[in-house]
Amino acid sequence: MPSEMVRVIYTKYDGSAHRDYPARRLAEDDLGIWVGVNRGTPSVYHGRPSVEQIPFVLLIPHYAWWTGMFNPPPRTSEVYCDITTPARWEGDTVHIVDLDLDAVRRRETGVVELRDEDEFEEHRKVFGYPDELVGHAQAAARHLIVALGDGTEPFATRYRKHLSEVTQ
Repeated sequence: MPSEMVRVIYTKYDGSAHRDYPARRLAEDDLGIWVGVNRGTPSVYHGRPSVEQIPFVLLIPHYAWWTGMFNPPPRTSEVYCDITTPARWEGDTVHIVDLDLDAVRRRETGVVELRDEDEFEEHRKVFGYPDELVGHAQAAARHLIVALGDGTEPFATRYRKHLSEVTQ
C-alpha cells in the first residue's frame, strides 16, 4: 500500500537539482496521481532551500511528457504545466526530468502561453537532447497549448476538488 506522503524530485536533464518537496497523496485516477502541497511546506527550488507560500496540487500523469500544477489565487497562473520526461517512481519517490518548456494558462485572462522556448533550445544544445526526446517534448507542448485552451480535462474542472483539499 502506498504511503500518504510522496517525495517529488525534479532535476534538469544533466542531473542538476531543480525542485524537491514532500507532497500528500490525494487521489489516483485514470489521469494519474494527484498530490497536494500545503502552504509552509519546506522545499528546494533551483537547488536552494525554500518554503511554499501558496498551496498547489500536482497531477503526475501515469505516462505523459508533462506534469500539471494547479494553483489558487493569488498565483497568476491558474495552471502551470512543465514539459518533462514521463515520471519514474521508486517507492514513494517520483523522479521527473524538467525539459524547460512550460505551458501556462493565466488566471485573469485565460490566455495560454508556451514559455521558455529559448531555454529549451539552449539546453537542447548544451545537454545534447536526443531527437526523440525533442520530438516528445514538442508534441507535449502542442497538446497542452490546445488542451489548456479548449477545456479538455483535467484542465477544466476536475482539478478543483483536489485543490480545495489543500486550500481549506
